[in-house]
Amino acid sequence: MLKINFPPGDIVIKEVENEQELNEILQLQQKNIAAVLDPVEISDQGFVTVQHDMELLLNMHSIAPSLIACHQQHVIGYALVMTTENRNSIPVLTPMFEILDHLKFHRKMISAYNFFIMGQVCIEKDYRGQGLFRLLYEGLYQRHAEKYDLLITEVATRNKRSINAHAGIGFESIHQYTDYSGEQWEILVWDWNNSR
Repeated sequence: MLKINFPPGDIVIKEVENEQELNEILQLQQKNIAAVLDPVEISDQGFVTVQHDMELLLNMHSIAPSLIACHQQHVIGYALVMTTENRNSIPVLTPMFEILDHLKFHRKMISAYNFFIMGQVCIEKDYRGQGLFRLLYEGLYQRHAEKYDLLITEVATRNKRSINAHAGIGFESIHQYTDYSGEQWEILVWDWNNSR
């Protein structure tokens, strides 16, 4: 089991272990869905788009463990792992998976790589800017890099905070598209073959 202590030592990055932690993920998600945030906060702090439920989180975690950041035994951040087995579980992600079926990365079809999708990443507002975003991603790398070549995500282009944060980790943009609602998305790839 992966565990990383974060100074001053009372913040821990670890795999999800129980339903209570999954419930806390859902609570944190609800506070950061774009629909409940004002435009200034969306611009300044970013947002999450997809709403999960307990059944889906349990299924995702049973295939590949997600990571959480905990402070005083409460979830203050999470990074959800979504494998290709879940590609039909969330309708809003269907266009991304369909695009990935036809995209190349370094002259090779993405489908030829072992990859998973960053199902969602979120940090509690009071804990942002302390390096937890990077630690969650480093934890995913430590936990999954032996099995997977790529970590792929998509971010709404209006979510500048998230776009910049992912670029700082090492993600590169490989495609942009506009979905049926008019939202513009950027597909980003972190090449773990080049990070080893």
